[in-house]
Amino acid sequence: MLARRNLLHDRVRFAVTLTGIVFSVVLSAIQLGLFVGFARATADLITHSGADVWVMSRGVGNLENAVAFPEQRLYRVHAAPGVAEVQKHLVQFATWKRPDGADEGCLLIGVALDGAGMGGPWNLVDGSLHALAAPDAVIVDELYKGKLGITALGQTVEIRGRRARVVGFTRGIRTFTTAPPVFTSFKNAQDYAGGRENQTPYLLVKAAPGVAPEALAARIAASVPDVSALTTDAWRKKQQDYWMFGTGAGITVLIAAGLGLLVGVVVVAQTIYSATVDHIREYGTLKAMGATNAYIYRVIVQQAAISAVIGYGLAIVVALTAAHLSQQGTTAIILPMPLVAGLFALTLLMCTLASAVSINKVTRIDPAMVFKG
Repeated sequence: MLARRNLLHDRVRFAVTLTGIVFSVVLSAIQLGLFVGFARATADLITHSGADVWVMSRGVGNLENAVAFPEQRLYRVHAAPGVAEVQKHLVQFATWKRPDGADEGCLLIGVALDGAGMGGPWNLVDGSLHALAAPDAVIVDELYKGKLGITALGQTVEIRGRRARVVGFTRGIRTFTTAPPVFTSFKNAQDYAGGRENQTPYLLVKAAPGVAPEALAARIAASVPDVSALTTDAWRKKQQDYWMFGTGAGITVLIAAGLGLLVGVVVVAQTIYSATVDHIREYGTLKAMGATNAYIYRVIVQQAAISAVIGYGLAIVVALTAAHLSQQGTTAIILPMPLVAGLFALTLLMCTLASAVSINKVTRIDPAMVFKG
């Protein structure tokens, strides 16, 4: 194949082309993986809550900044047709005092332990949810052991001046903020947060069988004053939009991914163009022998496609390795299969567009040039 021979004729230039593609794809994959990881982390507490509908004060824009309302509204929510179960829930920032005396911010999550246990911890690797029934019990994620100064179960610390004892560990529960998640019972959370006993920031609602969450949310919002009711899907989207776009964090990550692709296009375009110029007389010879422009275009595009496939293969191995290693830290790179497939399509598109510069050069070849000295 002429395209393959052209690429292998100058192995150094081919290596430079592959380097540009690999750098571009790895950078884009990691940035997009971080975007997906951040987006999931912002809403993991919502996604894994087990609730169908979230009820909160009107105007609340994100999970961490709720405004408490009277707990008595729980009974009005429960009275709405189609409601199977309602539980109080609390999410609020607090101050964690490490065993060495240093203060650390944490995200306090108060869970109602009766009924379905909506909003509770998942991926428990040590301890149990029932252990939170103790008056000072908390569960933290093992990813944040060092940050919280915790090494083993049973250690005691303070949260806003009150004693807290670690009774369990989860694995892989991250937050988008720097504050580690700390699960405890709803009553403990109220005490730690210093809130009023007859108020709650959230109500988690389970719909009765056959009841659509969207219809139930609308019914609750219409019948209970001064609250908003959102399905879990709607609330998750609102939370992700706030952190990823409202704060600008997601835009920054996407810009970095776009710059990675731009670098790849420039490098690949330059190297393919150089290779075309170096072989310009050969292409002229082909045209003088009767080769059509379509045939020559196909050769150039095939060169770009071969470079894309090999470069992508090398790059995705690096990116998937980085994603695997990131699972051990508090910032996860997540590369779902649709994203991996999309990156492959983008790589092919990037290299094909880069080859267009060379095609434009070949279009202007005069076949008579091969007969000139």
